[in-house]
Amino acid sequence: MHVVATAGHVDHGKSTLVRALTGMEPDRWAEERRRGMTIDLGFAWTTLPSGAQLSFVDVPGHQRFIANMLAGIGPAAAVLFVVAADEGWCRQSEEHLAAVDALDVQHGLLAVTRSDLADPAPALAEARARIATSSLGEIDAVTVSGQTGQGIEQLRDALDHLVAGLPAPDAGARVRLWIDRSFTVRGAGTVVTGTLAAGSVACGAELELRGTSVIVRGLQVMTAEQDRVDAVARVALNLRGLPRADVGRGDALLTPRSWHLTSAIDVRVDNAARLPAELMLHVGTAAVPVRVRPLGELLVRLTLAQALPLQAGDRAVLRDPGRQTVAAGVLVLDADPPPLTRRGAARTRAADLRTATGHPDALTEIERRGAVRRDHLERLGVPLDRLDEVHQVGGWLIAAQTWDSWLARAPQLVDDWAERNPLDPAVPIPVLQRELGLPPDPPVAAAVVEAAGLRSVNGRVSRPGVVADLDRGAAGVRTLVERLRAEPFAAPERYELDALRLGPRELAAAHKAGVLLRISADIVLLPDAPEQALTRLRTLPQPFTASAARQALGTTRRVVIPLLEHLDEQGSTERIDGGARRIRP
Repeated sequence: MHVVATAGHVDHGKSTLVRALTGMEPDRWAEERRRGMTIDLGFAWTTLPSGAQLSFVDVPGHQRFIANMLAGIGPAAAVLFVVAADEGWCRQSEEHLAAVDALDVQHGLLAVTRSDLADPAPALAEARARIATSSLGEIDAVTVSGQTGQGIEQLRDALDHLVAGLPAPDAGARVRLWIDRSFTVRGAGTVVTGTLAAGSVACGAELELRGTSVIVRGLQVMTAEQDRVDAVARVALNLRGLPRADVGRGDALLTPRSWHLTSAIDVRVDNAARLPAELMLHVGTAAVPVRVRPLGELLVRLTLAQALPLQAGDRAVLRDPGRQTVAAGVLVLDADPPPLTRRGAARTRAADLRTATGHPDALTEIERRGAVRRDHLERLGVPLDRLDEVHQVGGWLIAAQTWDSWLARAPQLVDDWAERNPLDPAVPIPVLQRELGLPPDPPVAAAVVEAAGLRSVNGRVSRPGVVADLDRGAAGVRTLVERLRAEPFAAPERYELDALRLGPRELAAAHKAGVLLRISADIVLLPDAPEQALTRLRTLPQPFTASAARQALGTTRRVVIPLLEHLDEQGSTERIDGGARRIRP
């Protein structure tokens, strides 16, 4: 199937022409038929002489409904541009052409209608001249009358020629189905429609809507039930368990976990005029308010009021709703831009984007970020080629320059840490990750440690063979050791440890080095204190109380209780009835 959108001034016969080609009524609302004017999008289809199936998205021509028109043209690959012979080129003809040009639509056909009411030659000549200056360029033209049927068969042939030249869709691509209509069917539930421009959809398939999983319960094309549909097609999907109020025009059904939802994009605009600070962005069938921040010549950053699934290369329209005019066409250059937080960041960013084409290069994207997950680039639609020039660790892609910098800086970071912390010379891995700017993913840190010739033990990184230097910068430890040798069970109070400048980190390092033994947060003894305690406790009548143990060890209850619990944990003592203990055989 092929999908073509109409375009042209209000009351120039777009819907009449679609009706003559398809035999179907594209105007869905009674108000539209009463007023003889399309208000919302209409849909109809036909079979061309070649047998090709063609669906029309009929758009309103009135200025007040330009947003609806953009929703119809946005997902279409081709347009049928309609100009009336008796009125010629009009205001909305120009506005619709500006929208078509902004979206860079390159396939189209001109139909000059009402050729039975006026000589079509002047309108044909002017329309061709104006259209030739747009993205459509030189296109075929047909003069017709929707009322008399004159030229309809020639129009069918011209449409056949048009769709034969459309680019082949990629049925294996990710799905991004912009929804243009949603409604409820009794007994079936919520149904949505849209143009499937790429990929495929099948009954029972899982899709994603604003981060929520939905299941395709039923699938129709031209009212016929289908098990599977490949692009391009106009489709109607029955979505299981989705309330009608939760979905509408502008939403997009996506291949799960395959698109990046972004609220900021860097774009190139096709209008050098100064843009207002706030505009409306039209992309697909969505219309989202945006804030505009100029970066450089024809380069701006757009901050979206609502996150959308966008990628580099997407075309969109910036519209001024106050003036009801197209402000600029937009080419998305980056759907995951860096923050602009430093002075001069906008100028630097403009320089980076000056040569961007909307076709991102994997190596450039990786080098800009330093390191990025493979699946993130896939969600951004970046082709993953030239990866032989980058380092791959797990799911991470790391630029060669970044990798080399990590390997050069890691040993120096470890040495600096050991110099500042002689009692604790091993850097905690989170510190290494933060200081080097590593991704917070253990396999990356492990790969850097190994490649840099370092050692990682229990989540800490050091030079091989490096141990705590208790003779340098550890006078407090030496003082404490000497004191405990004289009084093995006289554990110092917290204020005494503070006076010796022994905080938790210093005590942990001394414990790890086997110089001190921490039996609780603030109880520190010598490593042989448990064995000395057992020697004295064996002299007591068995079982013994905590009070008897305190007297035998010559210490306080503050020390003896944690010490006895430590001996219990070691299996050297055991508790018996009444809270007494005994030495285990």
